Amino acid sequence: MANDIDPFSEKLRVPEALTFDDVLLKPKRSTIEPDEADTASQVSTNVSLTVPILSAAMDTVTESGMAIAMARHGGLGVLHRNMNLDQMVEEIERVKSADELIIPLEDVVTVDPETSVREADNLMAREGVGGAPVINTNGEVQGIISSTDVRPHLEVDENDPVEKAMTDEVITAPQDIDARDAFDLMYEHKIERVPVVDDENLLVGLVTMQGILQRREYDQAVRDEDGQLRAGVAVGPFELERAEAADEAGADILFIDCAHAHNGNVIDSAREIKSTVEADVVVGNIGTREAAKDVVDFADGVKVGIGPGSICTTRVVTGSGMPQITAIAQVADVASKHDVPVIADGGIRYSGDAIKAIAAGADAVMLGSYFAGTDEAPGRVITMNGKKYKQYRGMGSVGAMQSGGGDRYLKDTDEDDDYVPEGVEAATPYKGTLQSELQQLVGGMQSGMGYVGAESVPEFKERAEFVRVSAAGQQESHPHDVVITDEAPNYKPDN
Repeated sequence: MANDIDPFSEKLRVPEALTFDDVLLKPKRSTIEPDEADTASQVSTNVSLTVPILSAAMDTVTESGMAIAMARHGGLGVLHRNMNLDQMVEEIERVKSADELIIPLEDVVTVDPETSVREADNLMAREGVGGAPVINTNGEVQGIISSTDVRPHLEVDENDPVEKAMTDEVITAPQDIDARDAFDLMYEHKIERVPVVDDENLLVGLVTMQGILQRREYDQAVRDEDGQLRAGVAVGPFELERAEAADEAGADILFIDCAHAHNGNVIDSAREIKSTVEADVVVGNIGTREAAKDVVDFADGVKVGIGPGSICTTRVVTGSGMPQITAIAQVADVASKHDVPVIADGGIRYSGDAIKAIAAGADAVMLGSYFAGTDEAPGRVITMNGKKYKQYRGMGSVGAMQSGGGDRYLKDTDEDDDYVPEGVEAATPYKGTLQSELQQLVGGMQSGMGYVGAESVPEFKERAEFVRVSAAGQQESHPHDVVITDEAPNYKPDN
């Protein structure tokens, strides 16, 4: 008797997987107003964010300018790795020192008591500072000189030594001074800068009123225990030296930067990196519960996303991937049992997508194209048909691979013709400041929390429920049967 069993039938009994447009949050009875919703969330074992948002580790998205802005506004920037070790260290140090309360001694402009007034004036003008501590050869503070001390109408000749023009009754501060006490000290004495000294009156740094006011402006900033801005850094799965250098430079989180982290060699290497550094280590990218099970025993966080990005071609080139809502849910099912935070990376076009990712189990979201068009992104501005755009490319594009990112896709070649790209180079509309984009994004996420009746991210994840959406429902979700005459800041019809 002929075998009438289809040998492929088992293969064709495939599970269904969903992404953002396939689901909506079920509205619930609520007493929570959107601006009451607290978006604070854990992003790794030892790092929490005021807003659960990260900028992607892409060379047209996150360098120090973006990372500083992200941290100031409560998120986290992840520096890309298409740079050499020295450049990476410099970028990390720029972020970590951007909002320091105490400017370290090596960055303080100082003058010698015997320096002429003219030389001191020229030095301050050249360095762009309004004053400088005066120290002797031992490093002891003798006075402070400011631009007002060397004005022409004062009875000081430009060839006179600084000690004749300086203020010698110097108000100093101890090394453990905090921002509140420093502000009070300067306000009381009507001064704009205070030298910080040790027990022997040796200069160790400087506090300025400008620095204090800047810190006050960014009251939601994410800082480490020393008051420095938080910084994330991407490292290759086999780049132990880079990981150690980033850790030594002060990076708070190292992100294992790999397109497919569910690889035995990648996992072994990531485990070695974790055992070597003090920084938290986030492993990614993964997209299944099986992958999560293999890394949650050592990872400080996991990053989810196999091919959902707007410039990623992984799914069409390789035939592999996992729709993002299902991927997040599967990974979160495992990670949540081990208290390992989950970061949803890619595919987010609207604030509604971001809050859906949180509802599916993510603790934070990572965005690339959403931020690539902002002023803080490093991509260059171009003009096409009278409209401004910024350069944006996937880290799997040929250009990014040529710049050193090929091994992210576990490909190691020096020949351009040997590249098998999994991304494209493109342009994204110019958007303006990061602050304005974050305001719309976070505001939309808070509104989503309000619809569910949740005051915090953990409560939201507990209360959130999804409903499935048909094709007609997806069309109904967007503006329809009208011609949009005035675009909203949080919705673009060409998205």
